[in-house]
Amino acid sequence: MKKILIMGLPGSGKTTLAKDLTKELNADWINADDIRKKYNDWDFSKAGVLNQAKRMRNLAARSKKRFVIADFICPYEDGRNIFKPNLLIWMDTIKKGKFSTFDKTFQKPKKYDFKIREKNSKLWAIRVANKLIKYKWDNRKPTIQMLGRYQPFHEGHLRLFEKILIKTGQVCIQVKDVYRIGDNPFKFKKIKSSINRKLINTYKSRYKIMLVPNITKICYGRKVGYEFEKIKLSKKLHRISATKIRKKLRREGRLK
Repeated sequence: MKKILIMGLPGSGKTTLAKDLTKELNADWINADDIRKKYNDWDFSKAGVLNQAKRMRNLAARSKKRFVIADFICPYEDGRNIFKPNLLIWMDTIKKGKFSTFDKTFQKPKKYDFKIREKNSKLWAIRVANKLIKYKWDNRKPTIQMLGRYQPFHEGHLRLFEKILIKTGQVCIQVKDVYRIGDNPFKFKKIKSSINRKLINTYKSRYKIMLVPNITKICYGRKVGYEFEKIKLSKKLHRISATKIRKKLRREGRLK
């Protein structure tokens, strides 16, 4: 059994991540607020907080599952040493807590496995899970299609992929066969390699890449088990242009 500690200031997103990660890992989950309610213990002195760490450790030890997740503030290094997690996730998403109790006394962890600075629990749950277990692709599982030229695959495509991934957990990336049609200088092999460089370390087995014909229109008679959806991206990402990237590569002599 491995203990996962999700820690951070009040309001940093610990519980939301714990909930999503529990689903990804089929884990047991111990929430500090629930435990304090159960024991009617609202002692937030240092001694009280360290006692809570011992209680969380003892409750985690009872788990029969492969993973048990505990989310609590755990503001002191002593408390982390008491709990002894196998994996520590620090939610560093805010500078001041929802309650000011620990704003001045909170000790930043000296060691951690993940330092999360954005509130995007579903994506981070997938990232963490992928480091702990091997995801198995399932063709029968709901999957999202991501169709494009990717000449080249850039940061905007990566962020689009991540927004898509959290919807079903796996994505089929389809690369249109448009090599040398107009200004499309990259072969499928190079595009596939570029996509893998950006994705494989974090999202291994969560995606498949395939070459498809030069699809210019998608037609359907009626909706049967699928839908079309436009993903909203920031203005900053919309400004990323593959055309401009190709021009820059040519100026630098890296593309003919």
